[in-house]
Amino acid sequence: MPQRIWGEDREGLQALSVWTEQVPGRGEDAEPFVAHHLTGTRGLLAVFDGSGGAGAAPVWQAPDGTQRTSAWVGARVARLATDCWFRDVATRDAEVTPETLREYLEYFLAAAPQRRSKIGGTMRRQLPTTLAAVHYTVPASGDEQRLELHSLWAGDSRAYVLRPDTGLHVLTRDHTRESDALELLRSDPPMTNLVCADREFVIDSHRLEYPLPCVVLAASDGFFGYVHTPADFEWVLLRTLLEAGSVDEWADRIRREVVGYTADDASLALVAFGYRDFASLRTRFADRLTYLHDRYVRTRPHGLDRFSPAPEAGTASAAPDGAGLPARVREWQDTTWHAYRAGYETHLPPAPEERA
Repeated sequence: MPQRIWGEDREGLQALSVWTEQVPGRGEDAEPFVAHHLTGTRGLLAVFDGSGGAGAAPVWQAPDGTQRTSAWVGARVARLATDCWFRDVATRDAEVTPETLREYLEYFLAAAPQRRSKIGGTMRRQLPTTLAAVHYTVPASGDEQRLELHSLWAGDSRAYVLRPDTGLHVLTRDHTRESDALELLRSDPPMTNLVCADREFVIDSHRLEYPLPCVVLAASDGFFGYVHTPADFEWVLLRTLLEAGSVDEWADRIRREVVGYTADDASLALVAFGYRDFASLRTRFADRLTYLHDRYVRTRPHGLDRFSPAPEAGTASAAPDGAGLPARVREWQDTTWHAYRAGYETHLPPAPEERA
């Protein structure tokens, strides 16, 4: 399975990216985007997940004869457009808006190779892809230490902020009719909006200021869509962090972890702000990992996976009961999600009907 990682460790800023594909050469996630303007105060991280269901038809053939699907091309064109947008607009003093990003995406998609399919349908799209990005502005030295975050997205890839005291908070709302993160793990509803070349789409956005230090990340659903509960994704991030001795090793441990449980291509971009070095970052999250383990891991039903605790002798769960496992898992999921949800959704953008 082709996989790539990247890491960077500077004083006050640690960054990494992870990219994997299920089928060699056929992965429909573009490589993650991470850019930090060293002489300025701005940066951007983003992921792009080509929508294989809506864009499965081939639209381009490489010089070696390899055919590429509409989804494969769409994700990579969207990445190129976002890169150019960041360099042209976001690194200058011009205001960052979802409208300017959409204009860049539309321009690049219109110039990309397309092949009209003879098979139509409401689910078909030309060059369809999700996009989840966070544009950030770092406060100048001496100013109040609050990071300006501007999340931008289309589809069901997500952006998050992670803090040692409060955990993982989602910054985007999936463009699906279902918004409950646990129900989205149990079902696979179609997207109501995504980047594409043949229909109108919107880039949604949400702004907030966030105190330093913190970690900001974006991920495709290959990371968070194949865990047992929403809390599991945070646990994967922190368990691999505490096991690692460097940013590069953290990225590699994340890579190894995701290929062990996902059934999809997976991409992740992450930047940590305000930590002196990697050791400081790791130390600050040690207590949070202990909390997650005690609250959500030790309670896992026996037989769920390799992290499930062994049952105590004499208890009902000590007896093998494969038929009863789904019911126990569902009850555990409901209970843990009820405890985790309020913190996770602290910065969840309002639904469209709530904005009117």
